[in-house]
Amino acid sequence: MTDTPSPSPAPRHAAASVRREVIEIVRTTGAGLAIALALRVVVFQPFTIPSSSMEPGLVTGDYIVVSKLAYGWSRASFPLNPPLFEGRLLGRSAKRGDVVVFRLPRDPAQTWVKRVIGLPGDRVQVRGAQVFVNGEAIPRTPLGVTRDHDAPQRRVLAIGERAPNGQAYVTYDGGPGQPGDDTDVYVVPADQYFVMGDNRDNSLDSRFPRELGVGLLPAENLVGRAKFVLLSWRSGAALLKPWTWLNLQLDRFLKPIQ
Repeated sequence: MTDTPSPSPAPRHAAASVRREVIEIVRTTGAGLAIALALRVVVFQPFTIPSSSMEPGLVTGDYIVVSKLAYGWSRASFPLNPPLFEGRLLGRSAKRGDVVVFRLPRDPAQTWVKRVIGLPGDRVQVRGAQVFVNGEAIPRTPLGVTRDHDAPQRRVLAIGERAPNGQAYVTYDGGPGQPGDDTDVYVVPADQYFVMGDNRDNSLDSRFPRELGVGLLPAENLVGRAKFVLLSWRSGAALLKPWTWLNLQLDRFLKPIQ
């Protein structure tokens, strides 16, 4: 009588080993995603610039990094803007000249980027395209006529400005008589800001009512401060067009935001 060989344990051991590897991969991937989400909520968040309202400092296609540590955290800091709490945790005030990313007051699903011009309690007015804060004009230095980065057929005057805190930046002026070149005096309430785009004649900002532009910006809508351009794609690049992914603007790589 011959003995019947018992099944080899090797297949069972192999299957168990595969299960352990799959579980380890899932655990590692989950931990990585949790860390990435925590960093995105707490520390920084990337955004893509969709318009030319902040030219020349930011142009369409820029992929920027935004610091959430700059102003503390509000519901705007979280994905989908959940109604978790009111106000800001460990809140810090924005400064004049800061470039801020925020949730649009009339539609919090949209994130916009502008420059802080007026702080709570300030009186802001635009006269003849020059910005006045508390009766004092923000100094302007003409830098010459140039072409709009996103619309080369459009010629604009580049103008250097310097915020009262010394922050220097460049704006575009499309010529006299543009909407927003002359405004009433805006008194900025507590916990709100007056913001403007650097491409002054191509920006719907605090000069315009909330139904059209930004209106006055509540502090709790701030997502964070724009720190630098990580990289930038040229016009026509798109996620669903892999052949355009390397269509980069190399001169904008790791460019600080002024």
